[in-house]
Amino acid sequence: RHRCPHKPTRIYDNGQQPCLTTEYVEKYPKYSNISPPRSLKPKQEYQVHRGKMEGITTFKSDYLPYDIVKRPFRVQEEYKPKTGEIELGTTYQKDYNAHKIQPVTLVRPLERKHTTGGKLDTIPTYQDDYRSWEVQRREPSKVEHIYHPPTEKFGNSTTFEDDFVPRELNPRQSFKPPCIAKLSDVPFDSTTSHRTSYIAHQLEPKFVRSKEEYKPSNQPFEDLTTHQNDFKGLPGQLAKSCKPENAKVASNAHFNGVTEFQDRFQPWLVSLPEVRKTKEYVPPPGNIDFNSTSHLDYVKHEISPAAPIRPVSNGRRTNAPFQGNTTTKEDFKAWGSCRQEITKKQQEIPKPTGKFYDLTTFKSHYIPHQIIPAQSFKPVHAIVPNSAPFQDETMYRTEYTPKKQETCPANYPSPPGYVYVTTDSHGHKFFRQLTPEFSQSNSNPIPKEVAVLS
Repeated sequence: RHRCPHKPTRIYDNGQQPCLTTEYVEKYPKYSNISPPRSLKPKQEYQVHRGKMEGITTFKSDYLPYDIVKRPFRVQEEYKPKTGEIELGTTYQKDYNAHKIQPVTLVRPLERKHTTGGKLDTIPTYQDDYRSWEVQRREPSKVEHIYHPPTEKFGNSTTFEDDFVPRELNPRQSFKPPCIAKLSDVPFDSTTSHRTSYIAHQLEPKFVRSKEEYKPSNQPFEDLTTHQNDFKGLPGQLAKSCKPENAKVASNAHFNGVTEFQDRFQPWLVSLPEVRKTKEYVPPPGNIDFNSTSHLDYVKHEISPAAPIRPVSNGRRTNAPFQGNTTTKEDFKAWGSCRQEITKKQQEIPKPTGKFYDLTTFKSHYIPHQIIPAQSFKPVHAIVPNSAPFQDETMYRTEYTPKKQETCPANYPSPPGYVYVTTDSHGHKFFRQLTPEFSQSNSNPIPKEVAVLS
């Protein structure tokens, strides 16, 4: 049960030869070539039925063929053309007057043949007729107006201020009625049309359905299912368990408390990281001048806000009552209108009257027959009981010999009864077993080495 942990790591050397020495390979007993037992399970093959199948179905037995009569074919009448001539004249042929039209002659300029013997004059007529003259620039006759600021002070008065005369406001008298509820002296009459027209009727008692009493059945309850009815247990002995006893593997040796991690990895001192100190802030010498160029150059002026000059509303108010009549109200009067009825088209086909005759051809011609079920040729699934006892012996039960479970000495850091000798390149530690002769006297020791994988 031991597996070498040093094969994938290669912590001692990079050898290419794997270690095949294990405790399982050394202690595994070899047996002769024994074939596995033959399975007695029947093969799942389809058993073909050898009898002849009767090919009669319910459709073949119930269906009766009928003589099919073809639908009479309507002979198409032969086309007979009408006698006489067809007048093919149209109003367009009568009104249209044909004119004789000659083909249009193409108006094209005559072809000019360019001669290449003379010298080409490249001066155009525009350049020859229009010569450039020396034009003198005309002096501007604009009168310069030099702005002179006025010496007198601006009066800030407009024509509206000079001509407008303010007058006192006389508010108009309001003709709106006061919004006060008028209380009536007549006592409140709480009669309504519902109270005067409503007639109270006495209600009939509500129908209550009587509760039906539960009547239990006289027949006994059949709690036997198809599974319990068809599958009945066969008498037999319980199978014996071949599981070995769960014996606890324990050792009386004292636990040393030393592990491989504690043996190889020793603690060492770790220095703390250095902490970098920040420099102290040193303010610059001298005083700070908080004045800016905008703060020094800005001159504050005392300015009074401008007063708005608005004209006094001179609305006209009269004491005459308001006339709410308009030409639209007088000319356009409301007429009483009623909704037009929907015009429905009368049904040309009258609705059928009388009882519906729902007899079909299938109902009238169908003749019911007695159904004869087909005979099933399926074999009866019956279990034949056998009085012989079941042979549940196996090779594992007959040849299995329980062995005492021993603790592998490789689980100990220092195996008891062994002396450490050396360690090979694969990481295997070799120990020598202490014999009774070697422990009593050190003379003539018997060398005996046992490789223990760790």
